[in-house]
Amino acid sequence: MPPILNAQGLSKRFGAVPLFEEIGFPVSDGDRIGLIGPNGAGKSTLLAVLAGEQEADSGDVATRKRARIAYVLQESNFAPGLTVRDVLEAALVRTNVAEAEHEGRLRETGGRTGFPDLAAEAATLSGGWRKRLAIAEAIVTHPDVLLLDEPTNHLDLAGIAWLEELLNQANFACVMVSHDRYFLENVATEIVELNRVYADGLLRVKGPYSKFIEGRQSHLEAQSKLQAALKNRVKIEVEWLRRGPKARATKAKARIDNAQDLIGQLRDVNQRVQTATAGIDFAATDRQTKRLVEFIDVALSFGEGASEKKIVEGLNFLITNGMRVGLVGPNGSGKTTLLRLLSGELEPTAGAIKKAAVLKIVYFSQMRELEEGVTLRRALAPDSDSVVYQGRVVHVASYAAKFLFTSEQLNQPIERLSGGERARVLIAKLMLEPADLLLLDEPTNDLDIATLEILEESLLEYTGALVLVTHDRYMLDRVSTTVLGLDGLGNAETFADYSQWEQWQREQGAANSDGSSPDATATPVNSAQPSSNVGKKRLSYLEAREYATIEDRVQAADECLNAARDLLDDPGVATNADALTAALHEMEVAQSAADALYARWAELTEKAG
Repeated sequence: MPPILNAQGLSKRFGAVPLFEEIGFPVSDGDRIGLIGPNGAGKSTLLAVLAGEQEADSGDVATRKRARIAYVLQESNFAPGLTVRDVLEAALVRTNVAEAEHEGRLRETGGRTGFPDLAAEAATLSGGWRKRLAIAEAIVTHPDVLLLDEPTNHLDLAGIAWLEELLNQANFACVMVSHDRYFLENVATEIVELNRVYADGLLRVKGPYSKFIEGRQSHLEAQSKLQAALKNRVKIEVEWLRRGPKARATKAKARIDNAQDLIGQLRDVNQRVQTATAGIDFAATDRQTKRLVEFIDVALSFGEGASEKKIVEGLNFLITNGMRVGLVGPNGSGKTTLLRLLSGELEPTAGAIKKAAVLKIVYFSQMRELEEGVTLRRALAPDSDSVVYQGRVVHVASYAAKFLFTSEQLNQPIERLSGGERARVLIAKLMLEPADLLLLDEPTNDLDIATLEILEESLLEYTGALVLVTHDRYMLDRVSTTVLGLDGLGNAETFADYSQWEQWQREQGAANSDGSSPDATATPVNSAQPSSNVGKKRLSYLEAREYATIEDRVQAADECLNAARDLLDDPGVATNADALTAALHEMEVAQSAADALYARWAELTEKAG
């Protein structure tokens, strides 16, 4: 059977800048294609071309007869006054679905997407529920191909899990632009990277994201071998040309032409393999203080009586130097509010927050708050043409280049930058401020995968403390050393990692805001048996302090144990009786210390629930 969609020879440019050239993009039955690529590669534009919303400069998009294409944009907005039912019925009318089928499809789609109340007003829904409604608006038409542009944006972690299940059970093909690596791993059957570094303009690998990583590595190794082979051949031909062959001879002329072709091929390969990456490097202060921020029976709530909204209640939590906290919870549970409490923007309604003296806090807001009407140059360097970076004076053009901005972009207004570019500007500004404590609220939104990986490495190397709010589960697992989970009722729990948080939610029978009703901002974890927080009701104050740092101590013990094992493997130690005896004793001590810490960790974890 022919593909449902078959794009051939597509080219698109904005002004003089080519996005993609002469690419092919077929979509067949059962495909779930993850479309990735660097910011500015043209992923959203390609999706719009496939949907028929934009025209390509050249090339064709052929659609199978009577095939239905549905398209969900990054931002999901609805006109005031329309209900969920109105939005879904309008979609059915637009696609000429028989009126007799409307009610059945509405019930089916409402069930699949979690909308129990079709009378809710669409424009007043939270960002996560508006995204769900946009997806419902698409699937109610029973599409053959669903095109999704950053579908996980605005969804909380439970909403992303819902979307994964929906797509894995769907009978339609799907193309999804996403930078969420776990989402791509769990859903995609094929990954396509749109990138001009490839000869065909893209690289297509069957399988989930992990298979794509292997396929891309093999491709880049082949490119490197080709580059080396071409260099050798060009070197031979150039030496031959320098000996002055007689160009009038037919064979000599053909060889000269061949030499020019080889030089051209080498130039093309060199241009493709040269990839730029953003230079992200957060700077910490030289503070030696271990205890940075301590929550003591902290409570924060808004409103009174029946309308009271509890963010936290009785929270005891310690943030120490070098600690990396992942802050998780359903939409509306108060993650951003807790960051504002940490930054000092809000005050607790009860309890106390103790901060180390002269604590330097840097806050990355998910609102991408940049002064409008200024150029990129002035956003980075308000008063001059240079910045002070890691104690050195650096010209603003050189500093901007670290974040993949060209000199021409320096005079471009901030409001004309893409979401990913605005995120890079904010990160660049943060890097100019050494911090004891970094507060990052959804820093991954709009960043491409290459920049995400660099951001992760920078956060792992950062020596200060960090509190991170993100829906990127891969980054949470990789970066955070402790997870603090909020349930939206004022309860908080600490966990070793994200998977423990998921298990706790399942055990509590959690029905969060993206799994109950579109009017709810947060749903009780268990209204009959409210969860107690780790600091107040299950662990003592001293135990909570011990629990907050025990993972770091376990890691240090593991490092000591590995060092002792490496010493035993040293041939010089193995052949020296005294050294071997001492090394064995050292390993026994390290093993005993590690075992004791693991046992204590398990004891505290069980007590914390």
